[in-house]
Amino acid sequence: MLATAVSYGLNGIKGYCVRVEVNISGGMYAYETVGLPDAAVKESKERVRAAITNSGYTYPAMRTTVNLAPADTKKEGSVYDLPIALALLAANGQVNAERLREYVIIGELALCGDVTGVKGVLPMVIDACSQGYRNIMLPTQNASEASYISGTRIIPVSNLKEAVQCLNGEREAVAFVPKRWDPECCEYAADFSEIKGQQGAKRAAEIAAAGGHNMLMIGTPGTGKTMIAKAMPSILPRLTFEEALEITKICSVVERMPSDTGIVTRRPFRAPHHSASATAIVGGGQNAAPGEVSLAHYGVLFLDELPEFSREVLEALRQPLEDGRITITRAAAKATYPADFMLVAAMNPCPCGYYGSRLNKCTCAPAKVQRYQQRISGPMLDRIDLHVEMSEVTYKELTSNEVGETSRDVRKRVEKARGMQKERYKDDGILFNAQLTNRLTKKYCVLDCDASRILERAMDTFDLTPRAYGRILKVSRTIADLEGSASIEAHHVAEAIQYRSIDSKYRR
Repeated sequence: MLATAVSYGLNGIKGYCVRVEVNISGGMYAYETVGLPDAAVKESKERVRAAITNSGYTYPAMRTTVNLAPADTKKEGSVYDLPIALALLAANGQVNAERLREYVIIGELALCGDVTGVKGVLPMVIDACSQGYRNIMLPTQNASEASYISGTRIIPVSNLKEAVQCLNGEREAVAFVPKRWDPECCEYAADFSEIKGQQGAKRAAEIAAAGGHNMLMIGTPGTGKTMIAKAMPSILPRLTFEEALEITKICSVVERMPSDTGIVTRRPFRAPHHSASATAIVGGGQNAAPGEVSLAHYGVLFLDELPEFSREVLEALRQPLEDGRITITRAAAKATYPADFMLVAAMNPCPCGYYGSRLNKCTCAPAKVQRYQQRISGPMLDRIDLHVEMSEVTYKELTSNEVGETSRDVRKRVEKARGMQKERYKDDGILFNAQLTNRLTKKYCVLDCDASRILERAMDTFDLTPRAYGRILKVSRTIADLEGSASIEAHHVAEAIQYRSIDSKYRR
């Protein structure tokens, strides 16, 4: 007999329909899985057999063929365990085959028959809904994640017996109560009010957050570079539901989402170690998995000790920084992932860390300082909008009882500026200033005569590249937005230029 079930697979962060066909025929016992299965799919044979017998059902000791269509697409993971088991039971007459075809089935089986959670459920359910499927049967652990998609009826099951009883009408298929998007009041690792001194760096961080700009902090050890970076998510605008779904799609491919919330509720903050490989940062591997740049989508990617990262890693960042996405191509897989992140980087000015310090003497030879700083290429620096120099915090600032401005207050200004940008670019397909193309920059970043003269002098004085010129215009537009100004004035450009001027000091 032949039975069919509908399941889903993943290609990058996009789901695609997989038809699970099980045919049982006479002859000696044999079990064959076809349709380009990987090792995990092939091993499902033993999990399915044990789960069926341990759940009290009869496993057919006949010739069994399992086909996963489309046959020319590689199938990966344990997500097909439950649909294979149910289709096998339907082919053997133990499950209602008509009811089975009404559901999309997703889930991994334990040997005892329990249904365990799987990765990547959200993109699968999103595509299933777009294809007209409404009934989704999946593990209880994944129900919360899937329930945010409107128009679906999520049926959670804890074990194989529950799934069989639901399909046979022996048990009511109770749908999971849909979740409502309600971002929680998040606790952040650091608040701006906890940062002593560094008013200039905090101002730069506010500009970066308001326009989605990249930022590099240069300073001696202990000046607060890491603390400012950790506080950045606390001043970014709160997530919208659409942004949360996009981030969750990426995260769910890499790890199982928490069963209580099921969705990301805060902007991501990723801080990989400087020993991380290029594959870990931009993604890759045999299955073209997403990397840190994609896991930081709509959030912050923090690279501490930037010159210590390998040159291969730094150069690999150039394309996602420019395009907001990354395409990974391997022999067996190809995937495109979103990577619209804010890069926040920190570095010491020299190997010992005290070049230019007022309090400590630098022990590095000039040539050594230059080699250290030149580990970061010019094209890479051009893609970082704000270069911020940080000085040592004084004893008076450290011991001051004065409470600084909170992240909540800063975030209000950032959200106001982002609101202006969203309204301005509503017909252009972008959301904030850092996404401006060359064409849109010419349209929205028009300078008056005074501002133009200031920028012209800066280009000559600091030998700035055309890319740096465009970055200055975008930062100027953000500074004007923070002031609520419709036009870019001379002092907006002057402030934007100062975030490029330290190139002449450090890159000799």
